[in-house]
Amino acid sequence: MKDQFRDIFLQLLRIGLWGEGILDFPKSLNEKDWDQIHRYAVNHTVEGIIYDSFSFLTEEQLPPYSLRLKWTVRVDKIQRYNQQMNKVLVSQYNYFTKYGLNPILQKGQGVAACYRNPLHRMSGDIDWYFENNGYAIARKIVKEKKIAVQDLAGFSLDYDWENVHIEHHKKLFDIQNPFKASYLNKLQKKYRNNQQILLINNTPIKLLAPELQIFQINIHILKHQLAFGIGLRQLCDSACVYYKTVNQLDSKELKAIYERMGVIKWAHVLHAILVNYLGLPISSLPFPYPTDLKFDWMMDEIWYSGNFGFHDERFEDGKITALSAQPDGVYRLWANFKQYVKFAPQEAFFFPIVQTYSRFLGKDKD
Repeated sequence: MKDQFRDIFLQLLRIGLWGEGILDFPKSLNEKDWDQIHRYAVNHTVEGIIYDSFSFLTEEQLPPYSLRLKWTVRVDKIQRYNQQMNKVLVSQYNYFTKYGLNPILQKGQGVAACYRNPLHRMSGDIDWYFENNGYAIARKIVKEKKIAVQDLAGFSLDYDWENVHIEHHKKLFDIQNPFKASYLNKLQKKYRNNQQILLINNTPIKLLAPELQIFQINIHILKHQLAFGIGLRQLCDSACVYYKTVNQLDSKELKAIYERMGVIKWAHVLHAILVNYLGLPISSLPFPYPTDLKFDWMMDEIWYSGNFGFHDERFEDGKITALSAQPDGVYRLWANFKQYVKFAPQEAFFFPIVQTYSRFLGKDKD
């Protein structure tokens, strides 16, 4: 029955994501079945997308009224939080630009704008990158407001601003190979004049150029796969951005970026999953993937790991050690290395080295 639940769940996800289709299942789901579907939605942080599929179901296919009510309350909270995030985002953008900084919004609300229903995307935090080495200045002026700032591994920091979680990042891309830094800097300069502008509450917010935006989103997925896993929401992000921006992308240039970063084999597998499992039209891909490609293995990993690996039932009883807060952390890191090294060898090799360095030596100090 687990495989049937997965198939039903993915059908609902595709219907909610694209706003079309019907649920093809021979019998009605009972309350216990729907509770399981709901758990999957929570584990993959796609409650809002699954909720959007309900208007396409027949009365017999809908979840029980009590669960629908619970789900509606949850989606209402997601909407309210997104609205609060938009207010804080605009407030921060204006605050930083007042000090002469050039913030670029990463992921988050910039990605949500590509969704059919942006307010139903589950958002975690607001991520900023500052051009022209503005990271240190932004850190200083936030700390001057007596806000508790935490410097993190991964060359980042975080804090809360008006009840919204904020992160600043020194690095624009989650590329682990340090020898690619020069090329990535050249990419930023090359695409600076192609940056996008997103209106949020009538305020223009700067986003990356389309090629760099989708590359950043996808490389972020790879980073988490090399750690403890990623959920379906991040894949929905990738699918929606491709769908919305494919006509703006320079396909040849984007493919060259994946190739130069040594992740083109991995990108092909990701693209195959977006098409075959999430329903992204193949015409929305910037370039084709090999027809004989094996990709089900990666979808299995995504399915089991859930949001950042927090809900992986395979390791529920695993041991937590001083080396990792995740159950069986060392084993999982090694297993992921072996899986992905064939598809992104340089990233897989440098991931543990860079993460260890940033954890112990890469944090800022006052």
